[in-house]
Amino acid sequence: MAGGNSSALKTTWSSFLSEIYLTDRRPVDGSYDYRAVEEKAREVTKDYHGDWPRTTASCSSAAFLYTYGTAGSGNTNRNNLEALQQWRIIPRMLRNATNRSLETTLFGVKLPSPVLIAPVGVQGILHKDGELATASAASSVGVPYILSTSSSRSIEAVAKANGDGHRWYQLYWPRNNDVTLSILGRAKAAGFTALVVTLDTTVVGWRPEDLNTAYLPFAAGVGIQVGTSDPVFMKRMGAPVRPDERPAFPLDLEAFRTQLTAGDEQTVGTFKIVTGWLDEINSGLFRTWEDLKFLRANWDGPILLKGIQSVDDAHAAMDARMDGIVVSNHGGRQVDGAVSSFSALEKITASSRVLHAQKEGTFTVLFDSGIRQGSDVIKAIAMGAQGVLVGRPFMYGLAIAGEQGVEEVLRSLLAETEITLGLSGYKSIEEIWAKRGAVIEKVDTSPDKTTP
Repeated sequence: MAGGNSSALKTTWSSFLSEIYLTDRRPVDGSYDYRAVEEKAREVTKDYHGDWPRTTASCSSAAFLYTYGTAGSGNTNRNNLEALQQWRIIPRMLRNATNRSLETTLFGVKLPSPVLIAPVGVQGILHKDGELATASAASSVGVPYILSTSSSRSIEAVAKANGDGHRWYQLYWPRNNDVTLSILGRAKAAGFTALVVTLDTTVVGWRPEDLNTAYLPFAAGVGIQVGTSDPVFMKRMGAPVRPDERPAFPLDLEAFRTQLTAGDEQTVGTFKIVTGWLDEINSGLFRTWEDLKFLRANWDGPILLKGIQSVDDAHAAMDARMDGIVVSNHGGRQVDGAVSSFSALEKITASSRVLHAQKEGTFTVLFDSGIRQGSDVIKAIAMGAQGVLVGRPFMYGLAIAGEQGVEEVLRSLLAETEITLGLSGYKSIEEIWAKRGAVIEKVDTSPDKTTP
């Protein structure tokens, strides 16, 4: 598996629509409707053996629910989707949008679109190729890939699969500085150019779908492969480095626990590494703004803080000399009852200080948590985001058809985005950026509470 040549790609994404109609191209994911793709992923994963007791009510595997699930009641995730629907695009007519482009520039790099692959971990629970399939698909389509610290493949293996594609590294900040420095060095050596520091997952949120079946892939050694391939961490564990570890698929968590209880030597050794790695990246150690100086001093490249939801924190990121932020609430997976990510974006990009820094090129704002279709991308850009991260949709494509499934999700999203851009009367991302009120307007979708 190898990444494609993204620089040679066409950036007229809407040609995918013509390809579908003229060549009778049927969807490998079962549908071009993202809602149907989600249900197809639920269906194809439901019989994964050893996936811990399947919930009879939903007929969903624990692996699917780990991706689909949210914190608490799911209120934050619902808020994310509903907030985007409260804003509507205002189509304009008789405007020259014949030749369109989604091209944009992030940190001095011209990209064919503002879409990036979100740093979703443990992809190996949904497909045998895991992150390798997604990284290769991202490169083939021309979408930057952000690798999670919770990857089920090593940094180096994912870089190889991504080929000459653009790639960033997402950091779950380890407890120990020597481990952090080792990971940063490996990421830089493997061609990852930007660092995305996730701030909202010091501890795992309260997620009933996972708690109901005690499903945690890390507990069986899936999603710890950045750790098992790291020489500094493995030396701490007193174990040899596993440079190209590929966890068995599908994950048989029940069998792992049975072997652990029976005292199987290899399983006990793996579990020791599991607990050591979780103590590093889900340590319960809450960092402070002062701690960012360490990363700033040890990463030569852009640093973005992921998980920002308030104007004050956006300003604090600027004060800390960060290069940007990802406005995100982790897809509603961490704090139940939190503000929607799009509402947070609305307030952050309304800050004159943030907008000025964006225009000066000294601060970048990306959006995550809620992107499902092309209109969502248009709304986020019009609200002032300079790029968007897509997460769950590509994971569903991965579950259904591996690399091809991810490619189809990305091409569909980009085609819909470009078509929607043109039908709305615009020919470039620049024309709609930070144009709330002109490109999009807010509507009141709350029930009418007026008493007759």
